Amino acid sequence: MSVMWAATSLESGLFHPVERRSELKDLSDRFNDLRAVGQGYVEVRSPTSEFPVLSLAFRDDHAVVHLMSDTERMSLLVGDGTVSSSAEVEVPIMNDLAAFTGDFVLDVDRAWGLLHDFARVWVASPLGEWRAL
Repeated sequence: MSVMWAATSLESGLFHPVERRSELKDLSDRFNDLRAVGQGYVEVRSPTSEFPVLSLAFRDDHAVVHLMSDTERMSLLVGDGTVSSSAEVEVPIMNDLAAFTGDFVLDVDRAWGLLHDFARVWVASPLGEWRAL
């Protein structure tokens, strides 16, 4: 299965925005390498459409998932209770750390599984509850 993706560079630790087309396995390999360093940011979309784009930002065992439906609409996936709603977690969004309340934090393995589900059908609604930004 082909995907278009961009991700944090292993060499620089910065987001490398140039998309590449590859099999999902190549993206999985990059994700696993980023997991080994403890944090990263990934964007993925269908090779046949500019939108939707799903992004996964993670640090240690916590992740946040964004959905860009088009150039005007962005949403956050509601968290899975991994951390309390009053807690704050920082994850890298592109090149900067951003803080999110526990309301939007997921376990990183669950978030990665959701990205896989998204890449199978390119539909985000079944992944969970989305909150428009």
